[in-house]
Amino acid sequence: MIKFLDLHKINARFETDFQERFKSFLNSGHYILGSEVERFEMDFAAYCGTKYCIGTANGLDALTLIFKSYIHLGKLEINDEVIVPANTYIASILSIINAGLKPVLVEPDLETYNLSAEETIKHLNPNTKAILVVHLYGQLADMHAINTIAKSKGLLVIEDAAQAHGAVESSKFEVQSSRFKKAGNLGDAAAFSFYPTKNLGALGDAGAVTTNDRDLAETVKLMRNYGSSKKYVNEIIGVNSRLDELQAAFLNIKLKQLDKDNDMRRTMAKRYLHEIKNKKLTLPFYSGEDDHVFHVFVIRVIDRSGFETYLQSKGVEYLIHYPVPPHQQKALSMLNENKYPITEEIHKTVVSIPMSPVMAADEIFTVINALNAY
Repeated sequence: MIKFLDLHKINARFETDFQERFKSFLNSGHYILGSEVERFEMDFAAYCGTKYCIGTANGLDALTLIFKSYIHLGKLEINDEVIVPANTYIASILSIINAGLKPVLVEPDLETYNLSAEETIKHLNPNTKAILVVHLYGQLADMHAINTIAKSKGLLVIEDAAQAHGAVESSKFEVQSSRFKKAGNLGDAAAFSFYPTKNLGALGDAGAVTTNDRDLAETVKLMRNYGSSKKYVNEIIGVNSRLDELQAAFLNIKLKQLDKDNDMRRTMAKRYLHEIKNKKLTLPFYSGEDDHVFHVFVIRVIDRSGFETYLQSKGVEYLIHYPVPPHQQKALSMLNENKYPITEEIHKTVVSIPMSPVMAADEIFTVINALNAY
């Protein structure tokens, strides 16, 4: 059986360092918001190219705290509308609702699966105050177009970068700089998830906010810790959403390997794209640049049920990202009044095949042969 993602094999590479860091953590006697969180926040901010990084308990909280902080700062108000792609994981939409804002679902571009700038323009109105961009599957959305729209209308741009750790802005958008911008530094603020399956994955739940806005950073930092900067002194209404000290330690170890792992994912993706030749399968769009980190490699197939049975017979694991579009979820039934044909087509036909920086060459070869023989 070829695993979809072998987390044990991925993390085994760091086992010695994990054990050493755990021993240091245990001996420190400081287990919440200590030096490991501070170190990771500093290093991840530097990695993304932002001034600030604030660790949170998970990616959903990171997004929600961004919106709540903007409300606290007066840049958003309850019931303001936020543009969000219709074909995203439900967490993107939940963050808007949980903050007291209104999600406005917008169809994606069928080629990239990301938010369509053209469709976004059609949904703008005086109540629109922000755009939540999701870099789905690890590919950056068209941030140049989105930011141009946002700037012309005075809108906030928030990145859901949960699947795009290390993705780099396309060279065609370089402006008077030899350093391309990364996910997390392409809007007003960004949220990351470090769920174990992510390109930069913890060994449990973890998340972070990145931004260059000092006021936002300070507010998120307060909110994640009961609204408190000093013990037992609460300045604002907050929550308990702190990045775990031990997870921060593990993430900092793995951060040093992230760019190499992303390069291996891209190399593997290029093999898939060049060697899978089957007209029944639609392969993902890839520009060939570093703006895609292939969190998952997603293909489309008309007879998905038959294809799933076939993969099972060949011993190839797969996943569906995602089987039910958000607007068809019972929890979001209030959003099901409109039709989203492109989103529904995507969710009916997508299949994610094995993608990992630790897959062996013979495993990749087996997957390619299986798909070509379908």
